Amino acid sequence: MCMTCGCGSGETRIEGEAPAHVHTHADGTTHSHGHGDHGHGHAHEHAHEHVHDHGALHYGTGAAGASAPGMTQARMVQIERDILSKNDLTARRNRAWLGARGIFALNLVSSPGAGKTTLLVRTIERLRERLSIAVIEGDQQTSFDADRIRATGAPALQINTGKGCHLDAEMVASALERLAPAAGSVLMIENVGNLVCPAGFDLGEAHKVVVLSVTEGEDKPLKYPDMFHAASLMLLNKADLLPHLRFDVERCMAYARRVNPALQIVQLSATTDEGMDAWLDWIARGAAAAQQASQPAATATA
Repeated sequence: MCMTCGCGSGETRIEGEAPAHVHTHADGTTHSHGHGDHGHGHAHEHAHEHVHDHGALHYGTGAAGASAPGMTQARMVQIERDILSKNDLTARRNRAWLGARGIFALNLVSSPGAGKTTLLVRTIERLRERLSIAVIEGDQQTSFDADRIRATGAPALQINTGKGCHLDAEMVASALERLAPAAGSVLMIENVGNLVCPAGFDLGEAHKVVVLSVTEGEDKPLKYPDMFHAASLMLLNKADLLPHLRFDVERCMAYARRVNPALQIVQLSATTDEGMDAWLDWIARGAAAAQQASQPAATATA
């Protein structure tokens, strides 16, 4: 089980009165425990929920920023550090591999249904004469999204995470070996639909791009601040639906910049092409910079 987000737990087998829970960590190791390991006192650090804000229950105020049954805050922090340190090491290797080849990699994150795949399809259609684009697709099951990408003619590789709720750097490293994106290309990584867990996992990308649909409500940046803080760019998608919704664009952007003052924002619609030019130009500039940075120093200064 990934203590950072709680995903990826193995099957629970119950036998007698002392069931053992087997968890698979991000590094492939397992940990099992029975109910006896938990103890039955009231010393669990996470168990003391804090009540504020008209009776709201807060489970994210401890050192770990989360709560897990039977797990102390200190233990959670240590496990999280171990998992993320291993992930970050692989992410650095991914970033070095991509950088040496001048590949501009983007990690697209959003909640389910925000329109990431439709946006990717339209992006590929608009840019394929200018840039080579490859895609890594992340979903818990199926290859539907990768099939949609391949229908555009772009290479795509599906990663199915099973019970996992995000991609990690090791998954991307394995995908890069098989996909082998061309030097000087753009790599789009469509993460599993989730506004929580992908925020904490570096994949080796140049930027996280958070896609927020106007159908989701303008308060999402404050509800899920880690994701918007981790992103470099917010795409406010499905703008063509604004006339039919009660969505305050200015308030949404203000909330997002309250969380991340440096966040760039593009309002667009992948259906009508409204605002797409700004998004495509942003990609083109990033790709050019990645290609330039990959050139030997002598060539770059010639």
